[in-house]
Amino acid sequence: MHPALSEFVDGAKREIDRFADVADRVDAIAPLMQLLTQQAPEFLGPEHRQSDPEHYRRNAIYMCPDDTLSLYALVWLPGQWTPVHDHGSWGVVGVVEGFLEERAYMCPYGEICADTGIALKRGGVVLLNPGAVTSFVPNPDHIHMTGVAAGRPTCVSLHLYGRNMSSFHMYDVAAGTRRRIDVGHHKTTD
Repeated sequence: MHPALSEFVDGAKREIDRFADVADRVDAIAPLMQLLTQQAPEFLGPEHRQSDPEHYRRNAIYMCPDDTLSLYALVWLPGQWTPVHDHGSWGVVGVVEGFLEERAYMCPYGEICADTGIALKRGGVVLLNPGAVTSFVPNPDHIHMTGVAAGRPTCVSLHLYGRNMSSFHMYDVAAGTRRRIDVGHHKTTD
């Protein structure tokens, strides 16, 4: 493992051990992610920069053997977006190159406890440029869609999750439903 990557993973594990509260964890890990975005050219190889013309591509960088952490490089071509989704985990995201857009959704009636009858309302938008870092915590989960607007350059972003990100909820906003999607380690998801 590249020294910068090893230092990041070790630092994230230290902060996880130090803080039981996930909000405190992401606060402590965010500066580590910001530094990692600057060091990315040193450790991101061609295997981490793979793209797909059909949809954004998720490339695994590090998977903790006990499934408590996973780090991915996501590559977004212009016009590629995630579906509206959540994570079921805390996470920290940093942009290496390009511009990543995040469109938030919220449930105006509180926590979502079922898979039907979900009324989501659009929230704000965040535009993340190179070096920018954002984070999220679950319960209520962070519901959003992320991508790169058509006409913008390709984006590479780093996504650290507090679990093996092999599944998530995808939302159909118009139908008011959600369903769990299993994706495995190397398939497309955020």
